[in-house]
Amino acid sequence: MKFGVLQFPGSNCDQDTAHVLSAVARQPVVMLWHASPSLEGVDAVLIPGGFAYGDYLRTGAIARFSPVMASVCRFAAEGGPVLGICNGFQILCESGLLPGALLRNAGLRYVCRQVHLRVETADSLFTHLLAEGQVLRLPVGHMEGNYFCDEATLTMLERDRRVVFRYCSPAGEVTTASNPNGSLANVAGVLNAGRNVLGMMPHPDRSSEELLGSADGFGIFQSLVQALSAVGRT
Repeated sequence: MKFGVLQFPGSNCDQDTAHVLSAVARQPVVMLWHASPSLEGVDAVLIPGGFAYGDYLRTGAIARFSPVMASVCRFAAEGGPVLGICNGFQILCESGLLPGALLRNAGLRYVCRQVHLRVETADSLFTHLLAEGQVLRLPVGHMEGNYFCDEATLTMLERDRRVVFRYCSPAGEVTTASNPNGSLANVAGVLNAGRNVLGMMPHPDRSSEELLGSADGFGIFQSLVQALSAVGRT
């Protein structure tokens, strides 16, 4: 199998993501430049954190028009796995691959710290090796991480179990105090209807080795690798 990591002007977690895939998960990785429409035959696409196009206009709003994202949208429509982390989540929402939007944090301050997430569903390519109710410790680093959608969309997400992660306390309690950015219903990650596209604000790429203070995020990468292996993408 082969993983593709997107690179935009302003990406700053592309190498972190590629490192986890190549050095920790031991998988082939190619870097995909924003101006090229080619996905180079990859089996999964990862959109890393950073500040694509300097976050001008609105986070992800310019990146959605890049040649590579047109290809990512086709790839996702055909069932290809796509994982967007932080800025990648913002780009996925702007591209229409995920519902909702990421607004400025409550309090209008940049948030950079460790948070806790509760796994809400193990029924996805990205979480099947995790346990529902499991609490993960991952870092966040964002200014626009405040997830919002209308009431009907939230009802749909809840009904279809497409909310993948929620911000929580270390004990797994979903509280206002455990919400770092004001996200609606403490949402930290959501799936598309096909369950092959995941967007999340916390950084599994920065929490896949104990040296970094937590390896809790590696289960997300492991789940994706195993899911692809199971369908013969070796």
